[in-house]
Amino acid sequence: MALLCLAGSAGCATSEPAHPADGPPVRPSAAVATATGGWHGTVPKVSRSRPSFTLTDTAGHSFDFARQTAGRATLLFFGYTNCPDVCPTTMADIAAAKRLASSDAGSALTVVFVTTDPGRDSAEALRRWLGQFDSSFIGLTGSPAQIDAAQQAVGIPLAQTQQAPGGQYDVAHAAQVAAYGVDDVQHVLYFASSTVADYAADLPRLVTASGERP
Repeated sequence: MALLCLAGSAGCATSEPAHPADGPPVRPSAAVATATGGWHGTVPKVSRSRPSFTLTDTAGHSFDFARQTAGRATLLFFGYTNCPDVCPTTMADIAAAKRLASSDAGSALTVVFVTTDPGRDSAEALRRWLGQFDSSFIGLTGSPAQIDAAQQAVGIPLAQTQQAPGGQYDVAHAAQVAAYGVDDVQHVLYFASSTVADYAADLPRLVTASGERP
């Protein structure tokens, strides 16, 4: 289930209309994922390969995601630095999980953050913001069209700009972190309710997953 988060809002909303009788949208439980492979996030129903898209890193260099992360356990997240809740919490949790996991698993993980707000997230701002969590985190930006294409390649809803009071704006964006193993397959998704322990428990599997399929 794809989720969109609006920074500053009460939470996340599904990308499809909710049915009133169903109550508030709920993230698929980790128990379902456990029953289908032992992961601590949510196992996607459709197995996807590592996506191909090219953006620009914070040093101004072209970054071919599929090529430059190939064969590495990778966590991929789309968000923006002005996000007051989901984005900083997610990055902080991943950074903590890297420290909590074994040194081998932590050092073998690549974390990529793609901004959904290229107008405000300059390369310098993106690098400074990511450095608060982990200096190894890779930040990517590009034109709105390039970022839309990257989201489409990953298979998540496109981020949407929404006007806020005072001439400002918020960005509603996909809330999930996509996790790819060393076999270049997306094995699991982590949502806003995922914990540091969830990430840390799965890191050893991501860095050794070879030929596994959800």
